[in-house]
Amino acid sequence: MNLKPLDDRIVVRPNEAEETTVSGIVIPDTAKEKPQKGEVLAVGPGRRSEQTGSIIPLDVSVGDTVVYSKYGGTEISVDGEDLLILTSRDVLAIANEAKKKK
Repeated sequence: MNLKPLDDRIVVRPNEAEETTVSGIVIPDTAKEKPQKGEVLAVGPGRRSEQTGSIIPLDVSVGDTVVYSKYGGTEISVDGEDLLILTSRDVLAIANEAKKKK
């Protein structure tokens, strides 16, 4: 991927939608909800402060798993992969997923 986001933009690879429920019921493609969680692939430098003109860095970094607004961002396809470009305001949280112990 050769995308460099500008300003406070973030490129995210959405997680796959769940295909079965906890009880084992298979969900058809037409009923699946769009995922609201994904992996950050690229981050812009940040947005400029209106008062000072200095760059305000973003709180997320490449590799983070983020939760974003349901209808936020712009969907694009790069090299056959569906991605989202979000602004920092579309990101709601960074998900700290616990690693499973063996």
